[in-house]
Amino acid sequence: MALSSQFLMSWSSSSIGFNSLSLFSSPRLSRASSSISFQRILSSPSPPPPMRATTTIRAESRTSLPSKLQSMVDLFQSVPDSKLKYRQLLDYGSRLPPYPPEFRTDAHRVRGCVSQVWIRAYPDPADPSRVRFDADSDSQLTKGLAALLVNGLSGETPSAVASVSPDFVSLLGLSQSLTPSRNNGFLNMLRTMQQEALKLAAPAGTRKERIRERLERSLSPAELEVEDVSHLHAGHAGVGGSSGGESHFNVRVVSEGFRDMSLVERHRLVYDILRDELESGLHALSIVAKTPEED
Repeated sequence: MALSSQFLMSWSSSSIGFNSLSLFSSPRLSRASSSISFQRILSSPSPPPPMRATTTIRAESRTSLPSKLQSMVDLFQSVPDSKLKYRQLLDYGSRLPPYPPEFRTDAHRVRGCVSQVWIRAYPDPADPSRVRFDADSDSQLTKGLAALLVNGLSGETPSAVASVSPDFVSLLGLSQSLTPSRNNGFLNMLRTMQQEALKLAAPAGTRKERIRERLERSLSPAELEVEDVSHLHAGHAGVGGSSGGESHFNVRVVSEGFRDMSLVERHRLVYDILRDELESGLHALSIVAKTPEED
């Protein structure tokens, strides 16, 4: 997924209309801009105002924010009206590319969000050393917040994504538009994207190590056993002609994440978490999935 060329912005020499706030042109917002404009703050030799906590956060965040994300922060800061910021988030969400349905799974769902949120990270086709993101939500506002992160972080290196401080959220000036629980959800989306980006940058490791890492990250298990029993199935070829013998595994997981799930739902969740392994040579998987009380 390539980022839209609509990220290009134009600034006038003395003022900007709300159109310049939108990183995506929107006819609906264009009509509102005819009666609303915001003057740019021109440089002045007058002494700066007393330093406040927000000023310090801005200085620290500017050095670590990727350029596209910093531009979005600057644009939101130029508009003091929280209602216009809210409308802008809704516009971002409406223009987010369709989310691939095959990744609308529990393995890609963001934990700790009020609404359902799914995020997928993958190498940039144009430069595999960089990462791109897809996202979706069943809430339009949350979808707009996810779109802000997708547009601001896609195309960056995993290290650049991981270096973004959660403090940058306060710079957007959305506190009046977001409830505490939704703000926490926004931070959880950022953390998930950072974790997924670092996972892409990490060495591949053995299949056993990858299975363990994926299950630990997704289920936070109280107990986890991953056993390679490929030696008991000599002569079986892996899916897609995979070689190397690591194609048969036994997995035992004890996790609160299985609570209120049927056995079939638990197995489906584990399969979703290990989908990439199943599609790249994992031939057989035996699963024991329990809650702590059932162990």
